[in-house]
Amino acid sequence: MSDHDFYTLSGGGKGFPLLKCKSCGEMPPLKSNAGLAEELARIACYLEPTPVPSCPNSLCGNHGAPLGTKHAYQSYGKNRGGSKRYRCRECLATFSIPTPARYQHDTHHNQAVFKMLVNKVPFARIVSMLGISWEVFYHRLDFIHRQCLAFAADRERKLKGLPIRRLYLATDRQDYVVNWAGRRDKWNIVLSAVASADNSSGYVFGAQSNFDPSSDRDAVEADAGRIGDHLSPSPLRKYARFWLERDYLASANKMSGKEGRIGTTLDSAISATYATAGERLDVEVFDEKTANQKLPDYGLQVHAEYTLVAHFYFLRKMLGNVEGWRFFLDQESGIRSACLSAFQPEIAARTAEAFYVRITKDLTVDRKRELTARSREVFKGIKLQNPSLSDAGVRLLMLKGEIANIRQFGQWKDRWVRHPLPTMSEPEKAVCWLTEHDQFDENHVAWLYNKASLHAVDAFFQKVRRRVSLLERPLHSSANAGRVWNGYAPYNPATVQKLLDIFRVVHNFIDKRQTKQGGIKMVTTPATRLGLAQVPLTYSDVIYFSAL
Repeated sequence: MSDHDFYTLSGGGKGFPLLKCKSCGEMPPLKSNAGLAEELARIACYLEPTPVPSCPNSLCGNHGAPLGTKHAYQSYGKNRGGSKRYRCRECLATFSIPTPARYQHDTHHNQAVFKMLVNKVPFARIVSMLGISWEVFYHRLDFIHRQCLAFAADRERKLKGLPIRRLYLATDRQDYVVNWAGRRDKWNIVLSAVASADNSSGYVFGAQSNFDPSSDRDAVEADAGRIGDHLSPSPLRKYARFWLERDYLASANKMSGKEGRIGTTLDSAISATYATAGERLDVEVFDEKTANQKLPDYGLQVHAEYTLVAHFYFLRKMLGNVEGWRFFLDQESGIRSACLSAFQPEIAARTAEAFYVRITKDLTVDRKRELTARSREVFKGIKLQNPSLSDAGVRLLMLKGEIANIRQFGQWKDRWVRHPLPTMSEPEKAVCWLTEHDQFDENHVAWLYNKASLHAVDAFFQKVRRRVSLLERPLHSSANAGRVWNGYAPYNPATVQKLLDIFRVVHNFIDKRQTKQGGIKMVTTPATRLGLAQVPLTYSDVIYFSAL
């Protein structure tokens, strides 16, 4: 059966086509497949294999035979720059393999810069403390970023063959503010980054922001105007994934005077989020621009929903040997639709399940302690009433009790369960099973609700805020008419992605945690717990990494 048997095309407004499901009447918005493919290619490009050097003589039989081919090459010392040199055994041509730190007159500051970048030291302090110029600093930043990407790619290309029985992925997003660079244009650029982290190991599979530094804004704007791109419905445009000036002006005008809904309790926050999504023309679009924001002066900002969808396709591309997927998603319609569309085959086959998770994050420490203490007392009471039950049995009983009190929220009548056993990191939590079906028994269902958590991704984003000075949360001032200026924030939007890439490698491979297993102390990292590394690695391992 073709898609025409399930959907019809409908109109949601001028230039805004929708699909209408013939079964349930739901009308999801359309997106550009070409735009999604472009965005996936952008965020996954670092995984492409590095070309292996071979004999440079195009007439030689070894031309194209990669270095390492048996009896093809021999080591031939080093060149004046210190790079290893090889000689072809057939034609005697020589060639060298450049070292990662080529063109650097001195390398002794590399490790210090690396450590400072991920330990809350502002750029200006790094330059001052190390006595280096700004030019040298930015060269080192780019070098460290390239090394982190190369290192991550070398390891993560192996994920496709890594057998994983169950993967419990928490997905959320975080916004970052970029400062204005001139007095005449005092508006912020706001970028959104999405990340998914494994709740079991803590490993973060990608943290991608919605900014494409490789695209030429002036050229794209000119071409879009020349071909009349804005006259086509948004999903049919050549530049559908990009925020262009016309999009910005329309969004700023539409958002004038609008304020987001805020709930004061967990239930009201869930309801407010549904209400806000319901007011959007496109329920998946959450990054509308206001008059207090601007687009980047160079490069192009990507519509965040395109980055979200590409992120989930990226997970499928990178992880190819997972038996069962369990997605725990922040309550955001864009994240929901991105996950369900990318993993539709797995969801239909019941090998993937998706859950919304909503957590009250602004509680005081005292309130968190009060809630956790209260739940412990309830737990003890049920344990006394059921002495034959183990602790796991009591937990299961409490979960089933909450499932029996399931409640519906929003225009989609989503069914939410309040988790009965809060923790300090998730003191108030409600869970919605988005892919609900009747193929699991009640115990299995209860344990799935119990597993639902955003802890791993929230912990990563919290570390980013605390340890990367340029990405800390900005302070708002009522005197600035909604503008935010932070002395530590970046002025270049491309820096946001560079720092996220760098910190993700540090988090996954270098940051250590001491645990006990069977009374034996063990020092692990997310990568070792996932099975992608045997031991914790060091900053030097990344700096001096070479794939050749």
